[in-house]
Amino acid sequence: MPIVYKITYPNGKIYVGMDLTDSINYFGSANDQLIARDFTTEQRRSFTVTRDTLREAVSASRTECIAVENRFIRELRSNDPTIGYNRIPRYNPGETPLATFDPTTRPAETMT
Repeated sequence: MPIVYKITYPNGKIYVGMDLTDSINYFGSANDQLIARDFTTEQRRSFTVTRDTLREAVSASRTECIAVENRFIRELRSNDPTIGYNRIPRYNPGETPLATFDPTTRPAETMT
């Protein structure tokens, strides 16, 4: 089952990714060095991340998943270095977010 997810790190920064298999053990491919710069050695010894499903599908093509992933990256601004760890698509400071996403009031969507 393909999913698009958001990972939240202890510092509040996020990473948006996709997983075509919905593996319980997959936490994305964010750049290790970017994340490591934000944590001290002590902080790295024990921390918790959260993975929230933003959108899921019974079946969806890789192209559809990439489009949805990119939409959420822009919507949540996870490509803004002050907010998240996504670096693609490149952050444009003048870009207006597509919408405001609040996972506490908006359940995970289903891809069609």
